[in-house]
Amino acid sequence: MLNRNKLVFWSLLVLIDLVIAALLLSGILLKKDYSLNQKENAWFIGESYMTMNNEFYKIISEEISAKVELEGDKIILRDPALNAKRQIEQIREMLAMGIDVLVVAPVDWESLASVLEEAKEQGTLIVVVDTNVYDEDLADCTITSDNYNAGVIVGDYFLKQCKTAKLMIMTHETAKSGQDRVQGFLDRIGRQDGIEIVGEIECEGQLEIAMPKLQEAIDAGADFDNVFCLNDLAGVGVVAALEKNDMLKNVNVYGVDASPDSKALIKEGMMAASAAQFPSEIGKQAAEVIYRLLEGTDTQKNILVPVELITQENVDEFGIDRWQ
Repeated sequence: MLNRNKLVFWSLLVLIDLVIAALLLSGILLKKDYSLNQKENAWFIGESYMTMNNEFYKIISEEISAKVELEGDKIILRDPALNAKRQIEQIREMLAMGIDVLVVAPVDWESLASVLEEAKEQGTLIVVVDTNVYDEDLADCTITSDNYNAGVIVGDYFLKQCKTAKLMIMTHETAKSGQDRVQGFLDRIGRQDGIEIVGEIECEGQLEIAMPKLQEAIDAGADFDNVFCLNDLAGVGVVAALEKNDMLKNVNVYGVDASPDSKALIKEGMMAASAAQFPSEIGKQAAEVIYRLLEGTDTQKNILVPVELITQENVDEFGIDRWQ
């Protein structure tokens, strides 16, 4: 069992990530100048992810930026910080600036139809990453992890550990990726008698929401012994809430992402398992697709990046200090 000092250490790591995100928002880390390498008549790529307080999106963006810089083209990044209305406004601003390609991870998968239609009308190519948009016909290409299967493989492992369980689910209902992971997990465990779902908590996949929301459930007397989290930011928040209440030794936590923080918790026995996403691969695939589309080359409409299960038995194979 990890002691409280180590838990404080992991919490500090998360806070450092949040500080970096704040710097990104302020523009301090977004001022890298690609102008010296830019070619005449350069393509202009715009990026809009759910939030830049998640290292997952930073890695995707870095992979795309590296390719764009190599090609001598231009790129702009905007952070809606989980605000669907702000994301729409920022996309419209980028469209007004004349972007040729929009890379987007929608905050709310149903809300972007109108602005994406505007993008299509002005000839902007659309590459969706991480989580789908509601009208997939609006996307020239969608690149995501196999989110449904992420829930399935965690569910399979869960059933090997539990014959009976009182289960809490941490959700993010406006993100299709979150919906798919939860559905895959529920479809798998639904076949098992003795598994009771005692509640679902909307946490938007964020540590700073998951932790107090679970605390509210604990204070209200919720009785549970397992938690499935749609992602590992929520999972870290859940672990912190359980540790605070001296419940972690009696509650198993499962997630999706296999972020460095969650892999450290898995190694220490504070999380049971997580389905690994590969943001570097998603970013590389997105970068390649962008240039295939700009060149008029055929590309797949939908690309699924496989996921893998990480447990205490194999966590060292993936490296604890970095994403996959």
